[in-house]
Amino acid sequence: MRRRLAMALSGAALATILVVGPTLACGGLIGPNGAVNLVNTTTLAAYHDGVEHYVTAFQFQGGGGAFGSITPLPGVPSSIEKGGDWTLQRLVRETSPQLDFQREATPAAAGAVEIMKVRIDALDITVLKGGAADVGQWAQAHGFRLPPDAPEVLDFYAKRSPIFLAAVFDADAAAARGQAIGDGTPVHVTIPTPNPWVPIRILALGKSATDQINADVFLLTDRAPAFLPAPTGTNGMRLDHSDAATQSLLDDLRSDRGMSWVPASAWLTKIAVDAQASQLSYDLAIDASGQGMPSYVQAGFDAPQTIVVESATWTRLVVASILALALLILVVAFGRPRAGRLTPAR
Repeated sequence: MRRRLAMALSGAALATILVVGPTLACGGLIGPNGAVNLVNTTTLAAYHDGVEHYVTAFQFQGGGGAFGSITPLPGVPSSIEKGGDWTLQRLVRETSPQLDFQREATPAAAGAVEIMKVRIDALDITVLKGGAADVGQWAQAHGFRLPPDAPEVLDFYAKRSPIFLAAVFDADAAAARGQAIGDGTPVHVTIPTPNPWVPIRILALGKSATDQINADVFLLTDRAPAFLPAPTGTNGMRLDHSDAATQSLLDDLRSDRGMSWVPASAWLTKIAVDAQASQLSYDLAIDASGQGMPSYVQAGFDAPQTIVVESATWTRLVVASILALALLILVVAFGRPRAGRLTPAR
């Protein structure tokens, strides 16, 4: 029988994130006895030829049973598979040198749709499509304990993309496989998308305003990217590294499992997130070309555009529609003029 999960949906406990698009941001997960924590999520996301590649490792400690997290995505993944064995460690070393697949489209609880399900070792991954309320109710139906700010944060992301990734880690299954506490499970997610995006706000989900958020964001792009907001050091983000990726790094990454897509040349950026939770009201929008302006909508500074019709305009549209319908009824009812009926002289 499937266990009912007791999980807190949160994203603030990332010790390391390696991203160029939306990170698989997770963290702060608590089990029934309060002993389960997601201590570290390490992710590489590279953007090349209109496709984002994410390799992330979910690392948990303490407790038993099952626990997990939910992450916003910019689109539907084209594939989810087990990631490379050492890609993430190699990236960390570069910037800190002294330091079974199946597709589904089945209805899920409360209107959310499960569009993909993958099992990787002791990790169950479900890609969901739905609005904030739908995804929140799906999460509750599957045992997630949602913090008070979850509806607001889920709505913030659902307005930009209705795609979410739910990852559930079964500690009992991991123990049966011989995985030790703290071992990471690497996952490679491929997502076609027009431009990369890093969800930063979700790192503060379920946290107190004064809680400290720390994460390392690694970006691998074809050229030096542009950011919004810029990492100034005063807004909770600072730029720690920005330079052409070394050939030895790219060669090493390309030789790992599933990493043959790594380009021959790339730009490597590291952004450190060091902020109180109250500062993280934004996401990190990126223009991968480095020549344009990143999206204010993706950064969370502007709301997505919606069609607003003023009441006077709406009234005119309704009247025009009624008149058009009346004219159509007259044409159908009377058709062409009958014989004997007066017609205009030519």
